[in-house]
Amino acid sequence: MEGDRQTQNDHQNQDQHLRSTNSPIASSFTPDPNDIPLFNSVRDFSREFFRESKKLWYLAGPAIFTTLCQYSLGAITQLLAGHVGTLDLAAVSVENSVIAGFSFGIMLGMGSALETLCGQAYGARQLDMLGIYMQRSWVILNATAVILTLFYVFAGPFLKLIGQTAEISQAAGMFSVWMIPQLFAYAVNFPIAKFLQAQSKMMAMAAIAAVALVFHAVFSWLLMLKLGWGLVGAAVVLNASWWFIVIAQLLYIFSGTCGEAWTGLSWKAFQNLWGFVKLSLASAVMICLEVWYFMALILFAGYLKNAQLAVAALSISTNIVGWALMIAIGINAAISVRVSNELGAAHPRTAKLSLVVATLASLMIGLVIALILVLGRNLYPDLFTNDAGVKELVKKLTPLLAVCIIINNVQPVLSGVAIGAGWQAAVAYVNIGCYYIFGIPLGLVLGFWRQMGVQGIWIGMLTGTAVQTAVLFWMIGKTNWSTEASAAGERIRKWGGEDDSKNENGEQ
Repeated sequence: MEGDRQTQNDHQNQDQHLRSTNSPIASSFTPDPNDIPLFNSVRDFSREFFRESKKLWYLAGPAIFTTLCQYSLGAITQLLAGHVGTLDLAAVSVENSVIAGFSFGIMLGMGSALETLCGQAYGARQLDMLGIYMQRSWVILNATAVILTLFYVFAGPFLKLIGQTAEISQAAGMFSVWMIPQLFAYAVNFPIAKFLQAQSKMMAMAAIAAVALVFHAVFSWLLMLKLGWGLVGAAVVLNASWWFIVIAQLLYIFSGTCGEAWTGLSWKAFQNLWGFVKLSLASAVMICLEVWYFMALILFAGYLKNAQLAVAALSISTNIVGWALMIAIGINAAISVRVSNELGAAHPRTAKLSLVVATLASLMIGLVIALILVLGRNLYPDLFTNDAGVKELVKKLTPLLAVCIIINNVQPVLSGVAIGAGWQAAVAYVNIGCYYIFGIPLGLVLGFWRQMGVQGIWIGMLTGTAVQTAVLFWMIGKTNWSTEASAAGERIRKWGGEDDSKNENGEQ
């Protein structure tokens, strides 16, 4: 209790200090006095480590739950589509993984720019700029959604072009057109999510996602199976579920719960758009390069001699990785908020400690999951298939799967740090080099030329991920966190804080 009161007093002192100055970060950087002190003993480190862990999991727990609920919306639709018909299942699966998956990656990536800007602005107590940043992101993401609409409209011919059968291409193409409203829900939702995350309002997002998931399951069963609407019912419910999340979150924001962070619509949303576009595009490239890299694994497996067996085994493995990744993504969101908040508040040492806590927590979770898979390698394949050949290949892939989960649990934490610090463009170049210049060619050489099959492809691409993770560790290791905190202050002033107010007063 005494420690909690001290923490609360620290926060109050921090707020008072930040509000008492026009900007918490001067042009010549001086750390905020409420930053954690240098550690003089193991006891000091343990105390601050425990405090930071509580802050991290206060954010990560609801974030993981929210991510799982939203991930389950498409999974439930896909599951019920299998009870409608084989073609319906194929149509929903292809649209969900290729068309919507492609758009989801772009929208999520572009929306991630707000993790940097909103998080740092909130830490610096430039609260009025959070709403402005969100509105700017709405403008950019909805403009992008208009362009991506063409991808949905011409999804059928595109799918046929990349090798899908005419029947599946036609069904998936029709379903894609029906799912255009979901695309615009993405464009509104992701900026809202980053806006709320920056203020640590995770519980509200989790509650809304839980309600959406329950209603989605009930109405999907009712419309798709009970009333026999099939794919039409799937599209109606999936669109409605995503728009329910959007509207509920907007009502939460408009109700006044966000205080100064939301003061209404503003023409400032149309200022500094080009700088915002550049950071949004860098964020999108960074995220999409990571998402598409993993999707390429299954694509290349489809060209092996025994492609059906390889793709089936990989699908099981990637399914497990996908669920494990939801935990890592939740921690990714939490560490991004913590780092951006602390850099914005001129607390470089606290930001560095947040990174250490999140990395160790994510590593331990990855090791536990990997150990369970290795010990249960003779059991868990039975949950997914009855095919003896597929089960045997899954068992052989289990060591690679375990290593993949460990790396993929740590890597999103480092990416979250990069987003929180605003390094999206630099990490995008790292991803191109490690993934596409090194990892994929190595995987193709091992898989096809060295005839190691699916294991060779995965080893090569996993090596690329390991190199990327090592490079991020190196970048973080040589980082001057005081410099990053100073850069956060400059970014806040440049993109809305002081500059905008000066423009309004006519001083510039």
